Formats: sequence, structure tokens, C-alpha cells
Amino acid sequence: MSRVSSFISGSGEIFSLLASPLWDYPHRMQKLSRFLVLCFVAILLIGVLVWLSQRPVFVLKQVVIEPAVGQTLMHINKPVVRQQVLDTVQGNFFSVRLEDVKRGFETMPWVRHANVRRVWPNGLAITIEEQKPFGIWSGADSHTLMNTHGELFSGRVSDVSDNIQLIDVSGPEDSSKEVKRLYEKANAWFKPWNAEVKSLTLSERYAWHVKLSNGMRVEFGRDEENSDKTLTEDRVARLFKYWPQVQEKWANRIDAIDLRYANGFTVHLASTGMKNNEAGIKKTEQKQ
Repeated sequence: MSRVSSFISGSGEIFSLLASPLWDYPHRMQKLSRFLVLCFVAILLIGVLVWLSQRPVFVLKQVVIEPAVGQTLMHINKPVVRQQVLDTVQGNFFSVRLEDVKRGFETMPWVRHANVRRVWPNGLAITIEEQKPFGIWSGADSHTLMNTHGELFSGRVSDVSDNIQLIDVSGPEDSSKEVKRLYEKANAWFKPWNAEVKSLTLSERYAWHVKLSNGMRVEFGRDEENSDKTLTEDRVARLFKYWPQVQEKWANRIDAIDLRYANGFTVHLASTGMKNNEAGIKKTEQKQ
């Protein structure tokens, strides 16, 4: 009974406190007053800041476009792009969405990355990393180029500087980085011949071949799909080992090499008839 009485008594005191006028408790009135004053000041400050942010001085008027470190912008018309930004970007210095501006720049054909920052009180600064063309993807008439990172982008060959030698590359969808990787490996392999890869083709079955600057074509097949990643390197090493003997016999008549064989390689002779040509290939394969 005593516990029930205590509970009823306590509940009555709480109800009495809630029901009694607030002004009967001066310390509570002080806390409430301070809270209301703080709310009023915060609302006032927010209103002032909103009003200030809408002043004409913060309307975007300046756009600075600059290249990434170590680059010179070759394919970006700064005055035209600057005016496009001023005409299309919504908001002022405070409200503009930098991510939207960044995405807008990165949709441009020759822009790989863009970094956007605010410049007090009414400007934007955009740092652009321009695409570095490396190759033509899927034929000379293509409007798709590959950059030095193995990424594809839209661009015209006619826009590329004459001092840049583009590589002819092609392959299945989403294989551009694999094509670039194979190019780098093949280019390193044939440095002892003072030859560079001028074109690389990766088929739908991921068989690949290259054409070298000396005019020779080399077939590699699908060896890169095997679990033994050194298989192709071993076949290239075998080619270099026996190459002096091949050169001694056929000199400069070879225009193609086939490395798809497990225990040897074949050569194609450009200046002979088909019958002699086939015999030459067989002899080379047996010799290895």
C-alpha cells in the first residue's frame, strides 16, 4: 500500500507542476526567454544571410579556365566555353552546384577531367585535364579515339596535331584498356628490333595481332587467356632466339610471323609463290 501511495503522491506533484502557471517558476521563465531570444537571433541572421546572398555583387560574372599542370589546352575554345558557362549555369556564387558544372565540362569531347572551385566574390575557376590522343579506334573513318589511359572518347582525327602519330587499334566493346595493355607489352617486346607497334587488333574471341613499323605482322592468338601468363613471352623469346637463322635463310622476304604454335612459329614470305611460301613455313616450324 505504501508504494501505491508514494506513486500517487509523486504523480500528483508532477501533474501539479505541469498544470501550474509557468510564471510561478522564475528560473524556467529565464531559460525559456533565453531560448526564444536565441531562436529569434538565429532566424534574423539566416534572413540577413539569404538577403545578402541575393545581392547583384554575387552574380557569377567571371569564369577562369586553366589547363591541368603540365598541359596546354589545344582543343578548348576558352572564350566560347566561358560564355557558355555564364549563359547556362544556374545560381550565384553561393548557390551554384559545382558538381553540375563539373559534369557539364566532362561531357565535352576533349575534356577528360574537370575541377571546379569558387572564386570570391562572383567567379568560378575550372581546371581542365584535356584528352591526350593515342590511337584511332575501329578504323580511320571512326570518330572514336583512345587516350593514353586506354579510355575511349569522341573526337575527330583532323583535330589531332600533325606531330602526334596515332596507333590503329580495335577490339570488342569495353576492351579498350585491355588493348592498351597488350600494346604496351608488344611494344616492349620488339624494341630489340627497333620496331614499334603501329596497329593492334583484338578479335571478338580475344585473339590478337599487331603490325610493326617495319611492315611485319605478328599473330599472337588467344594466349593471354591462359592461366600461364608467361606463355606468350616464352614464344616471343623463342622467336628472338631463332630469328638470326631465319633471317640468314630468308633475309627481308618475311612479312608475317605466326606465334600461335606451342612448339614453334611460322613465317609468311611476301616475295614467293604460294607453293614455295607454304614450304618455307613448314621448314621453319620443323626447325624450331
